[in-house]
Amino acid sequence: MELLAEQKRCLDCLVSSIEQLEGRVDIPKLEQIAELIIQTMRGPWRYFHTSEHIFEVGGSVDPIEVLAALFHDLVYVQVDQGVSFNISSALCPFVKEVRSQLVIRDESELPDDAMYHLVASVFGFIPGKTLSPFAGQNEFLSAVIAAKCLEPFLPASTIAEITACIEATIPFRPVSPSGLSAIELLHQRLVSANRDFNLAWSDAQTVEIVKRAVRLANRDVENFASPNSSNFLDNTWNLMPETNHELGNANLYTVAEYRKSLQKMEGFLKFLTPELVFQQFRQEPDDETYANLIARTRKNIAVAKVYLGIKLITIAILEALSYRLGREIPLSTMMGELRAPGSKTAVLEDYLPKKQSAYPLESQLEREVLNLLAVGRNQESRYDIKNSPVGTFIIKSIGFAETENLLKKAQEFFADPTSSEEFLSYCAPNVIETISSGVMKLFDSRKTALGKVKLVHQTVS
Repeated sequence: MELLAEQKRCLDCLVSSIEQLEGRVDIPKLEQIAELIIQTMRGPWRYFHTSEHIFEVGGSVDPIEVLAALFHDLVYVQVDQGVSFNISSALCPFVKEVRSQLVIRDESELPDDAMYHLVASVFGFIPGKTLSPFAGQNEFLSAVIAAKCLEPFLPASTIAEITACIEATIPFRPVSPSGLSAIELLHQRLVSANRDFNLAWSDAQTVEIVKRAVRLANRDVENFASPNSSNFLDNTWNLMPETNHELGNANLYTVAEYRKSLQKMEGFLKFLTPELVFQQFRQEPDDETYANLIARTRKNIAVAKVYLGIKLITIAILEALSYRLGREIPLSTMMGELRAPGSKTAVLEDYLPKKQSAYPLESQLEREVLNLLAVGRNQESRYDIKNSPVGTFIIKSIGFAETENLLKKAQEFFADPTSSEEFLSYCAPNVIETISSGVMKLFDSRKTALGKVKLVHQTVS
């Protein structure tokens, strides 16, 4: 029922937008496109880049933005572990696989397809180019599908505007060697495409097309500038299982697998510059709005880096302790299973003392991070609890000042697992003793539970 409702919503967006653009509406064909979009966006690994995301990004005002958003995440190779079978046939004439990488076909292999060449011109992609998941591959392929799907209904100039919006969603691009931003380079390519494909845009229209692309691209990443850092972390936790598929098996992923997912996210945020998240072009958005977006993004990234650092210290301690049992120990073995609604299954948190902070908090950032650890993010996830009881205990025991040095030691342990006991020796003895004692009490609770089962069996017999 939910699938059908989403397809109906997608169809309504397609029909309404095409009608506003005075295009040709063919309901049966648009129904097929809506089904294609929603089926793809409901892939098994889609936790963040879902159908709800494309509706949010598109908004409801500008039909070009609505259409661009519906298609902009259709291809997401690293999330879907390839290109969905349902959409691959549309791409095969233009792209091939070479040594596990997607490559644009050579000029002699490419069909004489006006829509494809228009999309390639807007992206600046040439025949023979090897595509990268981190440099526009997904957006380019999504735009190709959008162009081919919409070709029967809309003119080339409109499809070029939609393509520009999708191109602008390529994230986190630095200034080019020539000193131009990614969005300024897009403007240059649109000027060329306007000339080469006779799109009949005025200079002012071309500028407005770029401004619209900026609006859509900034909505695509608006969670970075959330006024509430907990909302930002909620989205971060939804992103992690998209590229760490082992997290989809709640209660089965190992301590090391969970740790690696945290490392990836922490490593990404460590080098992310807030100015690369949001785009600006000729006062879209205006300077004050843009400055506020950057400021909130900087603050959220700072909170997330400290938060993830403490999560890494926590998982390092649990991983080092787990090595005393083996090398592939599920995190649920060390912490207990995720509690189902109404369940009272024992968890490690039950055996940790309620502790006051031993060190005063020095800043608003520290207060915010401690609250996120103790109270939790806003939302539960399917693979993790929203609060961090072990991390809370650790930070209340050692204080924030010690985390930077301890995180370095944790990173050294991750690089050399044989140093697990050496890492534990760097940690506060009372912290290690309390956590290891809690794990042992958790094991004892399981023994007790098994004993009850045995006793009931004997009574019945």
